[in-house]
Amino acid sequence: MDYTSFIYEVKDGIAIISLNDPDKLNALTFQSYEELERLFEYLARDDQVKVIIITGAGKGFCSGGSVHEIIGKLMDMNAEELKRFTRMSCNVVKNMQSLKKPIIAAVNGIAAGAGAMLALASDLRIVSDRAKFAFLFTKVGLSGADMGALYLLPRIVGQGRARELLFLGDTIDSQEAYRIGLANRVVEHEILLAEAYRLAQRLKESPLYALGVTKELIEREASVDLDQALELESRAQARCMETPDFTEGYMAFMEKRAPVFNRW
Repeated sequence: MDYTSFIYEVKDGIAIISLNDPDKLNALTFQSYEELERLFEYLARDDQVKVIIITGAGKGFCSGGSVHEIIGKLMDMNAEELKRFTRMSCNVVKNMQSLKKPIIAAVNGIAAGAGAMLALASDLRIVSDRAKFAFLFTKVGLSGADMGALYLLPRIVGQGRARELLFLGDTIDSQEAYRIGLANRVVEHEILLAEAYRLAQRLKESPLYALGVTKELIEREASVDLDQALELESRAQARCMETPDFTEGYMAFMEKRAPVFNRW
């Protein structure tokens, strides 16, 4: 598949998406939203890709929606066109969250607005010590309810911090992002991609079916009570117990060796 707004490459089962407009800090356009929506939908069917890394070219991760390519053009759209656009942007997050494969955001610089949401919709965020985050929606007259922000952000940093970030739109640095749980790890800028790739390799060698089930149930259990959650988990775990990966984990333990998963 051909893409113009980012570089897409697959190596040894790991897909790397590099947003590629460095002069504009990888600001998103209508085309890049559409391509990201399409790619994450496609990745659900691509058995060759096991883990995904998303990052940005140059100094920024993603500065959000392009002022000229998106925000300016929204002024001329009617209500139906505006709804079509917001639905497409939300579909990017929907497809990322429903994808039963780990997604790592390697945040190399500013992640603002929609860029912050791409990082937030990923499963893990490995952050450069030069990275910054900003949820800027209210600063341009929009609500903080953008691309799932009100759903995802409170679950990661808590209600109080989420309200502060969304109400004020302040920029926070990598250490603050780590302190509040928005970043999983902060690493030196020069080794960011190497660390992200090392983590992707580790995830790729994990039991991928079990990781997919885990990701799915994290999502589903957010809206059910404990009894329902336990029922979901009992069924899911029983299914995992029937897989070759579970057998391999047991045999590896008994034989005192490292397990080799995902051979089926």
